[in-house]
Amino acid sequence: MSTPPIHATTVAIDGAAVLLLGPSGSGKSDLALRLIDRGATLVSDDYTLLTPLDGQLIANAPPTISGKIEVRGLGIVALDRIGNVPVMLAVRLDRPVERMPSQTRADYHGIPIYEVAIDPFELSAPIKVELALRHARETA
Repeated sequence: MSTPPIHATTVAIDGAAVLLLGPSGSGKSDLALRLIDRGATLVSDDYTLLTPLDGQLIANAPPTISGKIEVRGLGIVALDRIGNVPVMLAVRLDRPVERMPSQTRADYHGIPIYEVAIDPFELSAPIKVELALRHARETA
């Protein structure tokens, strides 16, 4: 069963969805573009549908925004997209970044997802997301 969309931009990296969570202007789309430049694929920009299915959380775009991303200064841009991707990582862009954080899992529709806080505007942010995803896979 599908649930109401959450405020998240989502990309897929090697078959795993990464939720980029934060309010408008927090850097979700900007970080997504940098991840896409490194090989990720757009799942959804700004809002993501999450569906619990067989113990996994599946990410999709709402039909009205599927294959589109808002690029500040350019407007709405069409990009290749992928759907039905299992979520492996949630990246909070609206929380303080701790130097040595403890491992955190957040509950999304009854499914625990590995969660980290990252400053999306640091040059290393895309690399940190990829490292966090690798860690999430190793601890799954």
